[in-house]
Amino acid sequence: MNRKVSTIERIRAPNAPKDPLGEALHFLRVDGIFYSRAEFSTPWGLKLPTFPGCLMFHMVVSGHCSVLVGENELVELKSGELALVPHGKGHDIGSDLGAKPVHLFDLDRELVSDRYEIIRHGGGGQTTQMVCCAVRYEHPAAHQLIALLPTVIKVQATNPSEKDLIESMIKLLGAEASKLSSGSETILTRLADILLIQTIRSWIEKDPHIQRGWLGALQDDQLGKALFLIHRDPSHAWTVQALATEVAMSRAGFAARFKQMVGETPMQYITRGRMHLALTWLQEKDTPLIDLALRLGYQSEAAFSRAFKRFLGVAPGSIRRDGAWTYTME
Repeated sequence: MNRKVSTIERIRAPNAPKDPLGEALHFLRVDGIFYSRAEFSTPWGLKLPTFPGCLMFHMVVSGHCSVLVGENELVELKSGELALVPHGKGHDIGSDLGAKPVHLFDLDRELVSDRYEIIRHGGGGQTTQMVCCAVRYEHPAAHQLIALLPTVIKVQATNPSEKDLIESMIKLLGAEASKLSSGSETILTRLADILLIQTIRSWIEKDPHIQRGWLGALQDDQLGKALFLIHRDPSHAWTVQALATEVAMSRAGFAARFKQMVGETPMQYITRGRMHLALTWLQEKDTPLIDLALRLGYQSEAAFSRAFKRFLGVAPGSIRRDGAWTYTME
């Protein structure tokens, strides 16, 4: 007897990814928050504040620098190298650890646009040119992936072709930051996309022990497909049974394996993703609450507001009024 094929299956199954991890990386498209072109001369030091919810890049176009996060997370960068501080933590950068850092907001800066500035600082010695940026990401899958990253990552190419690629992109990014013509901010943001993906891919490849938990679930044939379906359409009225059917598992078996590998139930995972999208939209967009509720799969503004307050402890209206609110996916 032929099994009846669901509407969802007819629509979605042909698009199920062969590379769920690659699909998750696809969601790492970022929005540029702020870019700086920096011209430093030794000795120099700079203290950067915390930027909640942001990734921070430091790319050395020429010269060298040290990046210190916390008390002992230190990386050294030279021309053509970059460091990623993925959790928005405050940190120091400088010509060496002995250089006393000046707070970023205490420096004179040339504001070129609302999202771009030029910084010049130092004692007049050997020069270092850098491009630094703070970027934000929106999709819940991106947040799941970023939450797994260490405090700081230095991109170290493992072969000549990778090294040439990264160095060429950093040079291109530096050239684009120097001229800042029409469309430059879009180009800078797309280059940041590529460098972010390259950084995370390199980190995953060099540490096989991290390929467990959520990352392991992504690479599981059945759970990877379920996560793909959730990520592609978080507003769909998913149930545990519907997801189990889509991946040819029993409801109980699917729920148990999902909880074991991902660390929470399927419905908790779906709700968490929806609430993070809601939080991002409330803080950054003027979408009416009813439209936002419908986009996330709720039938009314009241139903969405109840779910939001139950999950985050505050009403969506207060987020829109106050603006500042930090929520982590951990």
